Amino acid sequence: MKLAASVLSADFSKLGDQVKLVDQAGVDYIHIDVIDGKFAPNITFGMPVIEAIRKVTDKPLDVHLMIEEPYRYLQEFKEAGADIVTVHAEACTHLHRTITRIRELDMKAGVALNPATSVSILNYIFDDIDLALVMSVNPGFSGQTFIPSVIDKIKRIHKIAEDKGLVNLDIEVDGGITLSNISSVIDAGANVIVSGASIFKGEPDKNVKEFLKKMK
Repeated sequence: MKLAASVLSADFSKLGDQVKLVDQAGVDYIHIDVIDGKFAPNITFGMPVIEAIRKVTDKPLDVHLMIEEPYRYLQEFKEAGADIVTVHAEACTHLHRTITRIRELDMKAGVALNPATSVSILNYIFDDIDLALVMSVNPGFSGQTFIPSVIDKIKRIHKIAEDKGLVNLDIEVDGGITLSNISSVIDAGANVIVSGASIFKGEPDKNVKEFLKKMK
């Protein structure tokens, strides 16, 4: 089980301090949502912010690209400090080529699916990815409400991974995860939990510890 703190919900006026706080509290990943305003509404972080976060933590940077044509920028994300790069199946005309390039750059490769996207899109890429990310909200903004129907999608991915013997495939869930629904996504088969608003609202260090208790 791994907990990823999504900095999209952090206080940007003290971003470095907040990253250090959740790092020291025990999160496994720092999750960074890169949104271009085209693939999804909202414009968020670019390479300079990733570079700045890299300087204040040794935790893996889990970079989630909600951008069009992500292939064009993979080298730059590597140079900025990304450890894991997840692209959206819906944004990649040549998904296999994109995944191959991420791995060539010595980063872990993930594929994300929007809530209405079928698991079948992963059928010919399962053996080539390190991570499948199930979006449990529509991408773009933090603080949205969890979409319960994605539980079945998590179960389906978990079953396929078991059937294929993909013991190292991470199943990540992102969007609206709270202390009240985290158990349902873990029971469905997810092992990487992304949370933003529920971690950074109030006292992030204490919130992280509460999440970690639920994940034991």
